[in-house]
Amino acid sequence: MTKAEIVAEIANKTGIEKVAVQASVEAFMESVKNSMINGENVYLRGFGSFTIKKRAKKTGRNISKNTTIIIPAHNIPSFKPAKTFVNEVKNNVK
Repeated sequence: MTKAEIVAEIANKTGIEKVAVQASVEAFMESVKNSMINGENVYLRGFGSFTIKKRAKKTGRNISKNTTIIIPAHNIPSFKPAKTFVNEVKNNVK
């Protein structure tokens, strides 16, 4: 499902114009992104958590040049679905 499909579905279910729904969806995504950039996790009860995971420094290989490289420690965004969300998907996927 794409962002456009999400906007269309929300507009159909609520009766709100697509332009307003699109602005709301984009504002939501921007808020989540900005919170995570500022080091804050985002918790949506019943849906899931957008969290920041820390990756440790590690050694990797550049196979094309056959050399060892050091990958520095870094943070990555992560999503962990809520248990109720997981159970609904698990029991209802067609």
